[in-house]
Amino acid sequence: MHPTRLPATIQSVLSSLPFRRAMDFSADLVSLSATSALGLLALYCVLRIFHRGGNHKKRYPPVAGTIFHQFLNFRRLHDYHTELSRKYKTFKLLAPFRQQIYTSDPTVVEYILKTNFPNYGKGSFSYQTGQDLFGDGIFVVDGDKWRHQRKLASYEFSTKVLRDSSGAIFKSNAGKLAHIISKSVIANKKLDIQDLFMKSTMDSIFKVGFGMDLDCLQDSYDGSIFTNAFDDSSELIMRRVVNVFWKIMKLLNVGSEAILKERIKVVNDFTYKLIDKRVEQSSNGRNDLVKKEDILSRFLEESKKDPQNMTHQYLRDIVLNFLIAGKDTTAGTLSWFFYMLCKNPSIQEKISQEVKEVTEAKEDATFDDFAKSITDESLNKMHYLHAALSETLRLYPAVPLDNKVCFSDDILPNGFNVRKGDIVFYQPYAMGRMEYLWGKDAECFRPERWLDDNGIFQAESPYKFTAFQAGPRICLGKEFAYRQMKIFAAVLLRFFVFKLSDEKTVANYRTTITLHIDQGLHLHAFLR
Repeated sequence: MHPTRLPATIQSVLSSLPFRRAMDFSADLVSLSATSALGLLALYCVLRIFHRGGNHKKRYPPVAGTIFHQFLNFRRLHDYHTELSRKYKTFKLLAPFRQQIYTSDPTVVEYILKTNFPNYGKGSFSYQTGQDLFGDGIFVVDGDKWRHQRKLASYEFSTKVLRDSSGAIFKSNAGKLAHIISKSVIANKKLDIQDLFMKSTMDSIFKVGFGMDLDCLQDSYDGSIFTNAFDDSSELIMRRVVNVFWKIMKLLNVGSEAILKERIKVVNDFTYKLIDKRVEQSSNGRNDLVKKEDILSRFLEESKKDPQNMTHQYLRDIVLNFLIAGKDTTAGTLSWFFYMLCKNPSIQEKISQEVKEVTEAKEDATFDDFAKSITDESLNKMHYLHAALSETLRLYPAVPLDNKVCFSDDILPNGFNVRKGDIVFYQPYAMGRMEYLWGKDAECFRPERWLDDNGIFQAESPYKFTAFQAGPRICLGKEFAYRQMKIFAAVLLRFFVFKLSDEKTVANYRTTITLHIDQGLHLHAFLR
């Protein structure tokens, strides 16, 4: 099944749009505006401090900077937060209208994610900044909408149908990826493995989510158009977090907000056409053409019970949130994982050996045959691989920064006051680098920290290792993600050795909602 090509007008706009240049111009424009406003903000913040000065009973987190410092450090935002977190476990950055509080303290994280969960949610801040892309999806809503989607998603992730069908899809696409890498080996060409992971995981998650092959790995035109628009939208949404002028820019339809509008239109046009086509198939009695193993088909069946609330837009929001959760996170983590394996070749060899020992495929098995031979039992025996992936997520969490809004005045476990409307950020990226949490070797990549004396994987507290959130909002797809990553890693490391194309490469991230390697990850692969 192949989606209809996008209208020529959209293709023309996208092909002619100088995206990076426009984004950089937008950043310069906002930077000038920010500089002119900095004096007013400083005066405003000083007045706020003096206004609170008379109330000595309340303690507030120490001031570590302003929101404009974040803007100036945007390209290294998470390292900036890490530097501040080494000085203060909990601190605040001055901002107009509301406090922004940042914490790397597990007791505070547990408090906002679990102990006092009803008082901390996504709130209007996350909803307003993310609504254009996420809609009313589970990532940005609270209350009944969140509970409804959580309930439906919990059921889907627990079904054997989804587990079996997704496993088959992951194995198939891992085999396809191995074939592509083998061609680069024969041609002695370097490859951008992050780009390949992005395409392959998009193919996998799109098949699980929509029940169709997007064929990004085969450089499908429509697949590339959709994926590029999807990725650009994610980065532009992240820029809103540090750009206090984004609403004005959206109103005027200028700069990055004008680009975001175009990108969102591409995403929406593509998604709605797919939903309409699936609904048409259903109404024409052609359900036999659609295997009801994908998320969209199952939600379409559910929508028949409540057509008034489960509209096309609601279905769009649910499935796009699923795509964002499944595609970017696993592709990014796998990219950082292979980067760390190239930096630590002995660990790469140890994982390859473990894969050979716990699988039962023949020595001369093909890529596809080996992938098909991987069972849940063998995956569960890959303790060192699981530890290495967890160590990657500790240092390079898929979602490096997350936040909750305080719904009523509160006092955190460390004694700091939080006011209604304040934003409390917890920082998976910074927390993974704190020596007081992980020891003197916190910056080192050491999978053994996750294993007991018998080499069995030992999980950490989700309030210390926050890569998958915790509490009632803990990631439903955690095991789903580990399974996909272990299948891809097992197949590739069974057949190939990977080395950086430039051994001096130091990877840096691109500041988006999820943690990607900036400029990709260029490797050479060699057959074992």
